[in-house]
Amino acid sequence: MTGPSESGCGACASGQELTIPFTMAFQPVVDVAASRIYGYEALVRGPKGESAKSILSQINADNRYAFDQACRVKAIELAAELGMTVRLSINFLPNAVYEPKACIRATLNAAARVGFPLDRISFEITEDERITDHAHLRGIIEEYRRHGFLVALDDFGSGYSGLNVLADLRPDVVKLDMALVREIDLDFTRRTLALGMVSVCQQLDIRVVAEGVERPEELAVLRAAGVSLFQGYYYAKPVLGRLIREDEIPHLAA
Repeated sequence: MTGPSESGCGACASGQELTIPFTMAFQPVVDVAASRIYGYEALVRGPKGESAKSILSQINADNRYAFDQACRVKAIELAAELGMTVRLSINFLPNAVYEPKACIRATLNAAARVGFPLDRISFEITEDERITDHAHLRGIIEEYRRHGFLVALDDFGSGYSGLNVLADLRPDVVKLDMALVREIDLDFTRRTLALGMVSVCQQLDIRVVAEGVERPEELAVLRAAGVSLFQGYYYAKPVLGRLIREDEIPHLAA
C-alpha cells in the first residue's frame, strides 16, 4: 500500500485541505441491563442537518484523508462542548490511515486541547471500503489500543465484514448490522445467523451492540440472547447540537 509521507499525514491532520462543511449528530447507545446511556456515536451530517450521504458523496481519493482526520477532531470537540461524560464512538476509514503514529496526532491533540479522556473514545472500523491489508489494520488497532482507545467493528454481517475479519482483527466491540436486526423476530434465517454471531462474540469476550432496533419484538429476541447494548430509533434518533438525556428515552429500562 502506498500513501502520503509522515509530513503528508501531518498536512491531512490539520484539516486545511478539506473544504466540505459538515458537523456531527449524536445518537445514544443504551445499556438496557444498567438502564443507562453507554455512549454516543458521532454521525456525519451537513451543517443544517443534511444527510450523511450528501456529505460522503463528496469524498474521494484526494480528500479522504483530510476528511477522516477532520471527522475525528470535530467529534471530539463537539463531544467536549456538549459535556459528554460517557463513551464517544467515532467512525474511521481504514484505508485513510497510512502511518498510525503520525495519523493519530490530530486525535490526541484535539482530546488534550478540550480535555476529553482518551479511554472514553472508541473507533469504529467502517467497511465502506474493502480492507486490503489486514496486517496494516492490525498495526493501526495496536497503536490505538496503546493510547487506551477501544476498537469496534461496525456493520458486522454486511458488506466486507465477516468471520475472517473478526478472527484477524479481534475487535473489542462488534456492532451487529441493522439488516440482520431488522425483523429478527419474524425471519428464522436472519435470526439464526444473528444469534450465531452473538454467540461467537460472547465466547470471544467481545461486546455486541445491536444497531437499527426499531421494535420491541426485535429487542426481546436479542435481549434473550444476552445482548444488552442497543442503538436505534426505538430509543432515539441522532440529533444535532445537543445530547439526548436518559430521561428522554422512554424504553431505556425495557
